[in-house]
Amino acid sequence: MARQTTHVIVPKDGSAPRKPARPRDPVAAGERDAAQNRAASHNYFLLEKFEAGIALRGTEVKSVREGKANLRDSYGIIKDGEAFLLNVHIGHYSHGNLANHDETRTRKLLLHREEVRKLHSKTQIKGHTLIPTRLYFRNGRVKCELAVAKGKQDWDKRETERRREADREARAAINASKHRTGR
Repeated sequence: MARQTTHVIVPKDGSAPRKPARPRDPVAAGERDAAQNRAASHNYFLLEKFEAGIALRGTEVKSVREGKANLRDSYGIIKDGEAFLLNVHIGHYSHGNLANHDETRTRKLLLHREEVRKLHSKTQIKGHTLIPTRLYFRNGRVKCELAVAKGKQDWDKRETERRREADREARAAINASKHRTGR
């Protein structure tokens, strides 16, 4: 039998065709919010906003990535120099087991001591409270945007709606005039 005299060597320079990368989930990449509290701006005047981390369990993070978080009726409290988030509903993880998390457990907020002191002094004012406005990912970690909020009365809500409607009509009139002039 004849011996093979030539060898073909393929260079490993990385130019070989690669499998196309799967696009990353926009929620996990931090491009889109995991959850928003739209009712917060309707029911409260949002005075000042803070960013806080949340102490979550593994199945909770995975559920937030799946979009199973709900901030409606949730609020924050400061107790014994620590901040907590109450009534945040994070649904069960679909591939979880018996060790899955409780959906509405109290979760600790991760803030610096100075921030906790500042929030505590702001929430001592009558009518002010802490409301979470959104959950999102930053560098792979779940963050919560907290707002110091003051409750709106019914007439405040009607006034806000009137102002929003007037702004919408003004924008529509400007766009219509631009369209007519051909700009």
